[in-house]
Amino acid sequence: MADEIQKLPPTGERVSRRTMLAAAMLAPGLVAAATGGANAQSGRANDKVALVTGSSRGIGAAIAKRLARDGFRVTVNCVVNRDLAAAVVREIEAADGTAIWEQADVSDPVAVRRLFDANDRAFGGIDVVVNNAGVMRLAPFRDMTDEDFARQLDVNVKGGFYVLREAARRVRDGGRIVSTSSGITELRTATYGPYAATKASLQIFSSVLAKELGGRMISVNAVAPGVVATPLFLDVPGRTQQEVNMFAQRTPHRRIGATDDIASVVSTLVGPDGGWVNGQTVHANGGLV
Repeated sequence: MADEIQKLPPTGERVSRRTMLAAAMLAPGLVAAATGGANAQSGRANDKVALVTGSSRGIGAAIAKRLARDGFRVTVNCVVNRDLAAAVVREIEAADGTAIWEQADVSDPVAVRRLFDANDRAFGGIDVVVNNAGVMRLAPFRDMTDEDFARQLDVNVKGGFYVLREAARRVRDGGRIVSTSSGITELRTATYGPYAATKASLQIFSSVLAKELGGRMISVNAVAPGVVATPLFLDVPGRTQQEVNMFAQRTPHRRIGATDDIASVVSTLVGPDGGWVNGQTVHANGGLV
């Protein structure tokens, strides 16, 4: 490194390595700007655009509404819950935000392209993609049907890939891409085998895509929620209050998560201070182990 520095032409404006390191400890933002690593998401102005798949209810709806409060114009997505998607948009607009909704099944690559096209027509481009759509089918291996297994692969793995592929092509430099994985990838509870495997794929996709987008200042991460009070968790056939309470007691906070807990984590990752987290899986689980 020293030899390389000596070969550079002299200049009165060159900053020494020692000075740069000292400045990094005192004011990392200034160093980032000087080296081209400044966070491109410098503010939360209304020119930022976010698309959230699977956002008609649950975690996705909470993320869409939170990003709208943060100043993003938002595209809400649903598969069948058109009324719920429209309701999310109305709530955003009632709070002086801007949003549209678009129906698209992420397991269909053509539909995914149409979803992004609709966003681009409405808002002129995209800065943030939250790859949230997913389905869950639970059964022991011996009882899992071909149809339930295939549907999870189609939506969670193939759909996740189609959304990330389109995001890689369209997200503007300095943007953010976040996929919703699951804490079940670590817990690996009985009956969750295929679902956990599909969610683990999103973590791998994210870490690889972060490398592929190197040089564009786009940070790509996955968020792995723990147990969250959503229909996906609470409406599982046979779910009992005793089981919910058991999960709550396994966290230091003695409660299960709320959708807003996860939305806050996503808000941080896609906001102006989240750019240095890249290629990671963030376990937002309240300490559930």
